Amino acid sequence: MGKDKTSDKREADKKNTSLRLDRKTLKALKIRAIEEDTSVQKIIERLVVAYLENPSTLNDK
Repeated sequence: MGKDKTSDKREADKKNTSLRLDRKTLKALKIRAIEEDTSVQKIIERLVVAYLENPSTLNDK
């Protein structure tokens, strides 16, 4: 089955960015993505959206 027009539109609305992570952190993130049957990109996007909706959830101290 191919992508529908809605998913094509969502993909077209996305922009690329790069991210540098510690080697161990990235490895753990990739493993978690595999365990959850998802992608690193989807995990990071969910985390960023959650943070933008409620910045106090991240404590940078």
